[in-house]
Amino acid sequence: MQLDFFPSRTLTLYLAKMFVVRILAVLVMLVLVLLALDLLAATGEILAVEGNGQGEILTYASLRIPQLISRFLPYSVLLATLITLVTLNQNSEVVAMKAAGLSAHQVLAPLLLAAAVVSVVSFAFNERVVTRANATLKAWEAAEFGPIPRDSGVRSNVYLTDGDDILTAISLTGAGELIELSGVTYYRRAPGGMISEQVRAPRAVYAGPGWRLEEAQRFDVGTAQSSAAGELVVAPSLSPAQIDLQSVDPDALPFWELSGTIDAFEAAGRRTSEMRAKWWHRLSGPLSALLMPLLGSVAAFGLARSGQLFVRAVIGMALGFAYFVIDNAALAMGSFGGYPPLLAAWAPFLLFLLLGETVLVRTEE
Repeated sequence: MQLDFFPSRTLTLYLAKMFVVRILAVLVMLVLVLLALDLLAATGEILAVEGNGQGEILTYASLRIPQLISRFLPYSVLLATLITLVTLNQNSEVVAMKAAGLSAHQVLAPLLLAAAVVSVVSFAFNERVVTRANATLKAWEAAEFGPIPRDSGVRSNVYLTDGDDILTAISLTGAGELIELSGVTYYRRAPGGMISEQVRAPRAVYAGPGWRLEEAQRFDVGTAQSSAAGELVVAPSLSPAQIDLQSVDPDALPFWELSGTIDAFEAAGRRTSEMRAKWWHRLSGPLSALLMPLLGSVAAFGLARSGQLFVRAVIGMALGFAYFVIDNAALAMGSFGGYPPLLAAWAPFLLFLLLGETVLVRTEE
């Protein structure tokens, strides 16, 4: 019985090279097809802006390619796994390796090693390239594919909460304790959730604590009467730090910066379920490539002439796509607070790791 986890060096390099070449081939094919379809939908909007031309279309493509690579790399690993293992099975190479004394895990070891390297490269690519592409493309889309304006520090349509009460503003300027709100409306809500009072003011500034509304007009919902309130301080628990944390896009922040942002949100008493789930998924997402050889391994074993090879390949593909469906559903539940973020990010990975290992052991070992 051979106790080494990997087969010989020659066989390891042979299998790993075959696997990596197929990963790259499938990835290029998927990215080119999906990019062409995406350009068909987006080109009209880009060219509708005066002054845009071929250069802007190429810019859009350069920003979309990293996103497509990041999203479909695990799918490429799954399809490459099936192609590689089916080819080895049809050529009786798996039979030869098992006849030489290799176990099923040793046959898969070179593929798992290559998938682990792909996972590390995917993580680095996501943090160094994809996050920047996300930030740039979202800013360009917000400008409707026109010139991206410089950040003036002015924000519009501000929506803030102070417990059950709501504070809205048409615009916000400044930062920290120098924040100034314009076109302010404050909604005070009763314990049952119904709005009991509405206060409007043309301007509000930080009162430390609370926000001072100037020239406020109060409307009592219960009596349907309006009255002048002059200066009025509202939302005492709403701090400038909480307002500064309003416009954070977790998809555009690198892993380490997102970690610091989550800490800042928690210190300000803000909800962090969505960002925490995406933070954990930054680790579990790239590792999904490591699962694909295990889930697709059912296509490697069993005699090709038995007529079950196609069925085995379909089972492997079904297991892989089932993982992606459950992973996306769990991440959505974690973002909404239905699952704890740690469970939402890692439960699908661990579940399918155990499932793939169980199928492999019970059928081949």
